[in-house]
Amino acid sequence: MTDHIAGKVIIVTGAGSGFGRRVAERTAARGARLLCADINSAAAEAVAKDIRATGGEALAITADVTRIEDMQNLAQAALDAHGVIDVMVNNAGIMPLAFLSDHATALDAWNRCIDINFRGVMNGTIAVHDQMMAQGHGHIVNLSSIYGNHPVTGAAVYGATKAAVNYFSNAVRMESRGKIKVTVVKPTGVPTTGLGDTVVNKAGSAGILGQYMQEFLPSALQSMQGTLPPELADRENSGYFSLNADDIAEAIVHVIDQPHGVTLSDVTVRATGDYYIL
Repeated sequence: MTDHIAGKVIIVTGAGSGFGRRVAERTAARGARLLCADINSAAAEAVAKDIRATGGEALAITADVTRIEDMQNLAQAALDAHGVIDVMVNNAGIMPLAFLSDHATALDAWNRCIDINFRGVMNGTIAVHDQMMAQGHGHIVNLSSIYGNHPVTGAAVYGATKAAVNYFSNAVRMESRGKIKVTVVKPTGVPTTGLGDTVVNKAGSAGILGQYMQEFLPSALQSMQGTLPPELADRENSGYFSLNADDIAEAIVHVIDQPHGVTLSDVTVRATGDYYIL
């Protein structure tokens, strides 16, 4: 089988942790040349250092996705180092679930959510668009969520940012058809990434669990305590309760590992036994 990852120049935002770190590590292990971007300089450098220590090629770049100048500088760093940009993974994001009645405590987080989750994707896309069009090829991978599929309580702002990512991504795909591939990846809940730490009101998760909320809680508690029954923790078992970051990273690597002429444009990744209703 042809390897469509080896040698590619791949930019990953939010590469200091979670999905981003794992995507960077997995693609570097396959021979890609990575630019690991994160607002946390130390985290980005730690990932790039680990990649280099195992024989991979990676540069750490400090970048705030909400600043177009930072994203343009990131793209330029890729060009300065390698002369091409093959893949942009717009991964950075936060998840400040809360009800509208929580606005007094949630507003700052919501504004930041809009800036990171949507403006960050827009800025990352703008930063690489002209170069990819000039090259005649490129791939933009945008992280969305099942929350963007349909409005639910507790996620008015977060879900709106992900719906915006879906709309934006498909419009970009149509405008750049024949040159730039665009993929939207929609994970379900992935508690091991630390994204849950950005939740403002944990009760806000009820909207995406619906009638399964009471069934979900015991399993979630067992997961946090490390007492989850083996069949629910085993990804080889159809009762697998919840995805981990590696599951999502594998899906992202898979959509990158395709020929120029083939795009996996809309990918939802869920655990077979998860409780999410969207």
